[in-house]
Amino acid sequence: MDSFFTASKVLWFLTAPSNALVLAAGLGIALCVIGRRRFGGGLILLAVLGWAVFGFSPAANYIFSPLEERFPQFVDDGRPVTGIIILGGAEVPEVGLARKVPAFADAAERAIALGALARRYPDARLAFVGGSSALFPAGPALEAEMMRLTLPDLGIAPGRVEFEEKSRNTAENAAFAKALLKPDPGQKWLLVTSAFHMPRAVGCFRKAGFDVVPYPVDYRTIGPHALNEGFSRAASGLDLTDIGVKEWIGLVAYYLSGKTTALFPAP
Repeated sequence: MDSFFTASKVLWFLTAPSNALVLAAGLGIALCVIGRRRFGGGLILLAVLGWAVFGFSPAANYIFSPLEERFPQFVDDGRPVTGIIILGGAEVPEVGLARKVPAFADAAERAIALGALARRYPDARLAFVGGSSALFPAGPALEAEMMRLTLPDLGIAPGRVEFEEKSRNTAENAAFAKALLKPDPGQKWLLVTSAFHMPRAVGCFRKAGFDVVPYPVDYRTIGPHALNEGFSRAASGLDLTDIGVKEWIGLVAYYLSGKTTALFPAP
């Protein structure tokens, strides 16, 4: 098993802000039980403050916004589009395949964009890239199977889409996509993924020697001019915080491990 992949999953479980706050509270309670009430109470207070700040305040917006704004929205420059690559990760295959209906999470805009771009560029090659990102996947290529089930609803003939079904993370997405698609210099390939994930994705594709044009979707913030709105549910703020912090940690880890050549890839 790849050590980087395994370590990233284990460490992220421990460092995700929402998980870390729960662990801090649990440790605080344990310390109080054994008589270390001052230190234990401090950890519990820290956890509660963390839940309040990252759950209700606009902090998550400020963590998230720089990621989403790094690459601008796509503007067609008139050059022919050779192909369109959609990165997996939006699918909820356990639900969709069990019920035989499309099921997607918050990043469903990736699939919507694939349908729209397939009609806009009828001669372009289409590729779905992504296996399972789970440490212990429930089955082989479930995300790809979910996308195959969804293609008729998007108006795309199943035979038109090429599938890469083994990559587990963004670095593998890029390397395996290049091996599958074999792009030529000067070709125009659109890369569809969530706006917050685009910096790391572009960095990995550049490292792999695959020149792509970003097509960011799945925005979670209104824009840099409107970041001060808080959240009415702590779960919403904590979820956005988790996703944003994960992406920043991912950028640093990928840069330090040589999977990208820039700490914060730019246009």
